[in-house]
Amino acid sequence: MRRGIWTTDPLLTAPDRPEVVRATDLEQIGVPRRTISRRCAADGPWRTLLPGVVLLSNGPPSDEHRVHAALLHARQNAVLTGTWALRRHGLERVPRQEEVHVLIPANRGVANAGFARVERTHRLPRPHLRGGLPVAPVPRAVIDAARRLTDRDEIQALMAESVQRRFCTTDMLAEELDQAGRTGTALVRKALTPLQAGARSVAEADAWELWQRSGLPPGQWNVPIFDANGNYIATPDFWCDEIAFAWEIDSYRHHANLEDHRATVARNARYVAAGIVVLQTLPSRLRTEPDEVERELRAAFRTAQARPRPNVKRVA
Repeated sequence: MRRGIWTTDPLLTAPDRPEVVRATDLEQIGVPRRTISRRCAADGPWRTLLPGVVLLSNGPPSDEHRVHAALLHARQNAVLTGTWALRRHGLERVPRQEEVHVLIPANRGVANAGFARVERTHRLPRPHLRGGLPVAPVPRAVIDAARRLTDRDEIQALMAESVQRRFCTTDMLAEELDQAGRTGTALVRKALTPLQAGARSVAEADAWELWQRSGLPPGQWNVPIFDANGNYIATPDFWCDEIAFAWEIDSYRHHANLEDHRATVARNARYVAAGIVVLQTLPSRLRTEPDEVERELRAAFRTAQARPRPNVKRVA
């Protein structure tokens, strides 16, 4: 190819041209290696994102550029996983991680480079296409992300959102975690346990642990309660059916909205009308005043025990 002809190639001129390409693709359309190197220099129009991967502009790379670059670096059959995959699926409570985590078949030999973390696996998942990119299914992406986090709250928030928004179930997460083996999963397993019991948030997980510590009889989390006529009362965070006792973990943040506040007041009125004993606790107190909260729990529990059980029922 004569010098300069490559400047009109569709790879560089088409309206839908890629912004991130392999250097080998540039060579195939006739761009000499020395030209690629010169254009990727500090004052050039392009820049190198990863070894052999070029951004066809010289500005700071976007997250989209980084994801494309990591997949190009990992080459064929690579699958995006972890936090970057979860954002593609639409999860919101995803911690920021600089490394872009991609999976490749175990028989491949691509090394980590820059922001690209390449993991060889014998369990390469069948990818979902999100924005045209191969993305690991939510359960796999959640566990891959969680195994690389060190903050239990972040792990629980990530898993809780995936379950609460019906991206997956706790059973699916547990199955994926079992297949991941034991290495680096102790914290993840501990964080998953309250969610398997029915907790839906970090605060509810804290409440679950405090209830376990209290030695009080077991109950259920997030089950709807109805009166004798079948009228809905509420879905308490925790419910002890034996004595019709409800425990609600109510935050200031939730009540900052007028409509949410009205809904809570109405809920509490239904509890009172039905004869249900309810204890409300701020999430922050579960960690700052656990002993006091436990005393309040025991006192409320005794109050519920002391009166005849109202005619209300849970629906599992």
